[in-house]
Amino acid sequence: MTASIQHLFLNLDRAGPIPLYYQIAKRLREAIGSGELAAGTRIENEQTLVEQLGISRPTIRRAFQDLVDEGLLVRQRGIGTQVVGGQPLREINISSLSDDLQLGEHDLSTRVLLHEQIVPAREILDKLGLPPETTVLHSRRLRFSNGVPFAVFEDFLHPDFLSMTQDQLEMHDLYKIMRSRGTIPKVTRQSVTARTATKEEAKLLRMAKSTQPVLSVIRTVFDQSGRSVDIGWNAYHPDIYSLNMTLVEK
Repeated sequence: MTASIQHLFLNLDRAGPIPLYYQIAKRLREAIGSGELAAGTRIENEQTLVEQLGISRPTIRRAFQDLVDEGLLVRQRGIGTQVVGGQPLREINISSLSDDLQLGEHDLSTRVLLHEQIVPAREILDKLGLPPETTVLHSRRLRFSNGVPFAVFEDFLHPDFLSMTQDQLEMHDLYKIMRSRGTIPKVTRQSVTARTATKEEAKLLRMAKSTQPVLSVIRTVFDQSGRSVDIGWNAYHPDIYSLNMTLVEK
């Protein structure tokens, strides 16, 4: 659905001291915050607004870019400018090992891309503390916020979870499923880096260029007994996802 937003700018102060781009960004921000422009709504392209409002293209572009930087809008090749409704935030602390994200009004969904039982590389088995030739569950999932893809998750799970189904992973968060089976994720070790997206990630995350960066998180998750139960790689679209960290001195 593409929304007409001309009415938001009918009485812009074109002679005052406040820059037009600031006024436009402010009104768009308010419309998104009030729900007038719902998450997933597509916005008219820059050239259409230039012609309808008589405002220069750099002014429109600057206003849109401010909201892209804030995570309220996202630009996607072949789709245009779309309302996201705010960046998904994940608090990094001991109490938030679940991949339940703190998203407020965001609607999360999952599409399972790969679900298989395999004998992984020796490095994976070593990290899981398993002997050679052990079969584990391997999954790859695409995560959406309000219909917009923001992350690709890949996991190698302990053999205790071989019976976990594709439907379960699409309907429920991974760590909630673990908890329902008596396994409580207690500790995670993870590293966060920036790297170039793979071609597959760029396509899945609808990036304009395959050379764009992703936020990469590599993690090992340990349960209440201290054993490792999940080795995972996550790739996040940096324009529509951010990580919040709370550091506490011991």
